[in-house]
Amino acid sequence: MSWKSAVSYAKDIAEKHGFGGESAQDEDLPLGARIGGFIRLQKSPFIRAVSEGSLIDMPTDAQSVVKAISRVKLNLSGSLYRYYLQTGDTNEKEIFLQVYVDELGQVSEAIYCTQLTRLIPETDEDQQIFMGLAGYGLGDKRYSLWRFQLEELGYVESDLQVIFGGDETIDYSRDAGDIDQEFIVPFTGSEVRLDDAKGQQGLQQEIYFMPYKREVKGHTEYLFITTELVKSKNGDASQREIHVDFMVGIPVELERLVIQ
Repeated sequence: MSWKSAVSYAKDIAEKHGFGGESAQDEDLPLGARIGGFIRLQKSPFIRAVSEGSLIDMPTDAQSVVKAISRVKLNLSGSLYRYYLQTGDTNEKEIFLQVYVDELGQVSEAIYCTQLTRLIPETDEDQQIFMGLAGYGLGDKRYSLWRFQLEELGYVESDLQVIFGGDETIDYSRDAGDIDQEFIVPFTGSEVRLDDAKGQQGLQQEIYFMPYKREVKGHTEYLFITTELVKSKNGDASQREIHVDFMVGIPVELERLVIQ
């Protein structure tokens, strides 16, 4: 595919998914977000969350510029946007602010998310499990993280003690469907991410998504598990891959959130 064709392809995809032409980055986006804009967050809720055992990474001033924006289309009511502070494409963790707009067009929730880890399914069976196509796996009523798993991710003993105490797991409950059901089919849809103001760079992917949550001393922490089937990057359909992202998120009070 030529570069000219790739640019046209990317613009067509963007427009089909709710972004508008040349000024897609700052046209009618929730909270006035735009590529190159700044997201200001009060750090005290994050300091408290981490001290109480949350897995969230602390936001830094170096991670406050919106690098990319995306529209996530899922089989749910309302609209979901992600404002990326790090895209995770170049040996860095993904970081984004996830914004939910209800069916009335009102912003009802914002969640700051940092990547815990990313894994690559090694077999067809693994792919089926993480897509919920096996009838179990993604979509199960509970998901547990084990102490040894975080040890393998580089967590030190002092942090593990705060996170786990004397337990070997931390347990999340599915934040969707009837909790009495052992399994529900994951949300499915697509994400189109724009990495520049004119929509000439970015990616398109299919996603299988399930939110989980737990209470950390009275505060809610989310674990978003998303299997992503990348269909193209910068309009190049040969750049395909599959991976599973584990994102930790905590809600942000809208009145304390500033986007400039």
